[in-house]
Amino acid sequence: MNTENGELKGKIALVAGATRGAGRGIAVSLGAAGATVYVTGRTTRTARSEMDRPETIEETAELVTAAGGEGIAVQVDHLESGQVDALVERIDAEHGRLDVLVNDVWGGDHLFEWNTPLWEHSLDKGLRLLRLAVETHIITSHKALPLLIKNPGGLVVEITDGTAETNAEYRKGSGFFYDLAKWSVIRMGLGLGEELKGHDATAVSLSPGWLRSEHMLEIYGVTEENWRDATEKTPHFAISETPRFVGRAVAALAADPDRARWNGESLSSGGLAQVYGFTDLDGSRPDAWRYIKEVESAGKPADVTGYR
Repeated sequence: MNTENGELKGKIALVAGATRGAGRGIAVSLGAAGATVYVTGRTTRTARSEMDRPETIEETAELVTAAGGEGIAVQVDHLESGQVDALVERIDAEHGRLDVLVNDVWGGDHLFEWNTPLWEHSLDKGLRLLRLAVETHIITSHKALPLLIKNPGGLVVEITDGTAETNAEYRKGSGFFYDLAKWSVIRMGLGLGEELKGHDATAVSLSPGWLRSEHMLEIYGVTEENWRDATEKTPHFAISETPRFVGRAVAALAADPDRARWNGESLSSGGLAQVYGFTDLDGSRPDAWRYIKEVESAGKPADVTGYR
């Protein structure tokens, strides 16, 4: 499926948490498919969030427009229900509909402590992480779903890290709070799918693979242009993907008239690429979670043959 041919022209999308990473990739891919996309976050050209990173929602909106859609940047703290109310009221006033809701708010990279048991982890940081990763999604859905179900065919996508299958075992290194947050979002996709059944709307949870976000590229000291250099020290990084890959997964779901077949399910970018036929920007189809299970976790040497 070509997700950049205007199939979503006339559709209105909200990507909550679109400043960077997966959110930005999703917003741009929806724009490339012709959608009008409201992109939200806390960091603007005049204010930064607690993550203190340079990416802004204005930049994301400009990328959406340049891709072929219409990007609209709105500064929103999704923990503040009044701000989310105002956002939804604006979308309703300007378009009278909402076709796609993507809950991608995270902002917790600086809060979780690797390889630290619950009783040693900072409680304040852990609870803040849960608020940012879980409560924001709940507030946004609570406020936005009444608008989304006004018209048939709505889609809700809960972005997480890992699928129900891959997260079934406790993620030891990431710790209690991270594991709980990511599993909770998968459960949201299941619960919303059940509650939306009678409203001709679909909800899913969706995970990218090993994401080459702005932050991840910095961690490995590479850019998108030379990212393969990082595989010298971290060979399994060869399975990584751009944020546009999960973006194209969302665009494919939104353009699929039979998307209800996925209702309530836990999905991945690599898995959906096998069904819809879209590719990453380099023309490959990285199937990261299958690779992680069958190669990396199995202790085999890095080899992406047959996995991208």
